[in-house]
Amino acid sequence: MPTRHVLLAVGVAVLWGLNFLAIHASLEQFPPLLLAGLRFLVIAVPTVLFVPRPDVELRWLVGYGLGFGTLQFLGLYLGMAAGFPTGLASLVLQSSAPFTVILGMVLLGERLSARRAAGVLVAVLGLALVGVSRATTAEWWPFALVVLGGFGWALGNLASRQARAPRPLHLTLWMSVVPPLPMFALSWWLEGPERIGRAFATSLTVEAVPAWLGLAYTVVLGTVVGSGIWVWLMSRHPAGMVAPFSMLVPVTGMLAAWLALDETPSPLELAGGVLVVGGVLWASLPGPRRTPPAGSPSAHGADRGVWRRLDRLVLAGGMKKLAAVALTAALTLGATACSEAQEAADQASDAASKASDAASKAGDQASDAADQARQAARDVNWDKYPRELRDRVQKMADKADCKGLNGVLDNLDPGKDGAAITWVRAQLKQAGCA
Repeated sequence: MPTRHVLLAVGVAVLWGLNFLAIHASLEQFPPLLLAGLRFLVIAVPTVLFVPRPDVELRWLVGYGLGFGTLQFLGLYLGMAAGFPTGLASLVLQSSAPFTVILGMVLLGERLSARRAAGVLVAVLGLALVGVSRATTAEWWPFALVVLGGFGWALGNLASRQARAPRPLHLTLWMSVVPPLPMFALSWWLEGPERIGRAFATSLTVEAVPAWLGLAYTVVLGTVVGSGIWVWLMSRHPAGMVAPFSMLVPVTGMLAAWLALDETPSPLELAGGVLVVGGVLWASLPGPRRTPPAGSPSAHGADRGVWRRLDRLVLAGGMKKLAAVALTAALTLGATACSEAQEAADQASDAASKASDAASKAGDQASDAADQARQAARDVNWDKYPRELRDRVQKMADKADCKGLNGVLDNLDPGKDGAAITWVRAQLKQAGCA
């Protein structure tokens, strides 16, 4: 990642870490369920008016809103309002990571590698340490509420993943349409109209200014700016390169709570925090790559990467050699040796130029294949086929599963499924199988 992108990722983590201080300030004025409803209502109104609805199935949009928007913030806000420390809340909410891995395995049939399993176990052990520490010094149920919020975040992650939104930021914004109604209904039922009315009646005083500033920070910086930058980074870099920066959120949250609220975690809570952050990082970072079989598409990609690295090494070594030759020539052979050095430099430059042209040509071919696949997809009458077929073929293409794609072709009827066959062949070409 370029330095400016690294700084953006760190900046988002800091914004999200400070978000817990903003929530704490807002909870000083508003009841938790009412505050959560207001947070999403402020985002939902301009979203409905100005942002196009994402092209995803309604069930995944609603599921994302109920999990990520409703259940997560219901648990987080109730837990913090019940006295759970602000800094620790930023840490315990990271329970979403092991929950996402476990739910993905149980509900979606995803494979759990030994590396990810070890990371999940370490993170769960860290959460257990934090829970034990809280149970010995305070009530346990605020901790359980924040863990429930992490579980809701994980459910939202699964719904977002299944939605496969072409524009993820639009999905994030439209998700905010779902939580206000259940949040306001629960607020009216549990917090009562009297408490709600009292909160609004005193909300225009000077004492309520920090609460409004906290709400504005949560909406503008925490949600719109933070999520917008994060989605932009995720669209330009591998998820495994961007996601680990989120582990700076609890670090920022706990440090900010210590400085602003004088919250000091116990040694057991600090030990649990280290285990949670370390376990999540270990589970999210990619493991060692296996060398792909010779002749496979991934092997060709690996070969290109190796040759690019070798090319850089050769050029770097060549420059040192040319410098030594030039110095020797100046002392001994003079103009003749200098001429030879210049010739070597020209050859190295020509080699680099050819390598660059080859890489550009390969990129153009990959782009053409992707365009052909998209055009072929538009030509298919998808009403004739179950959605599972499209999803299955897309997964095969993403994994370069040539055998599976050819198996799909064998089961299609050339007389009836011509457009679909063209699309599958385009996926084969894009995956490097044809």
